[in-house]
Amino acid sequence: MIVLDTHIWVWWLQDDTRLTQQYQNWLQQYESQGLGISIMSCWEIAKLVQLGKLTLPYPVEEWFIVALAYPGVQLLEVTIPIIVESTKLTGFHRDPFDQVIVATSRIYDCPLLTADAKILAYPGVQTLK
Repeated sequence: MIVLDTHIWVWWLQDDTRLTQQYQNWLQQYESQGLGISIMSCWEIAKLVQLGKLTLPYPVEEWFIVALAYPGVQLLEVTIPIIVESTKLTGFHRDPFDQVIVATSRIYDCPLLTADAKILAYPGVQTLK
C-alpha cells in the first residue's frame, strides 16, 4: 500500500494536469495493493471547500462518496498510535494535516505519495520520488 497526500488524491480525481505521468504510473502500480487515504485528508478537503480554496464539481459529501469508491482506495482512520507518532516528527513543519498524514505513512510502514517539497525533503518518511 501507499498513502496518498491530500493534493495527490484531489489531483487524481479531478484529472488535474499537475498529476504527472510518473504520479499516474505509481497510482496504477499500487492500485491493487491499496491507495491509503487518511481520514485527515477528508477533513482537509472539507475545510478547503468551506474556505473557498478548493472547488469540487459537486457537493463535498457527494464528492467523498465517489472519491472513496475509486479502485484501490482505502480509508485509513486516525488511531492513537498515529496521533502519538505525529508528535514525534523531529524537525518537521507544524501543519497538523501533514503531520498526521506523515505519521500514518510511518505507522503503516509504507511510502507516501506527495508533491509537497517540505514532505519530500523530510528524511523521516519514505516517499516515492
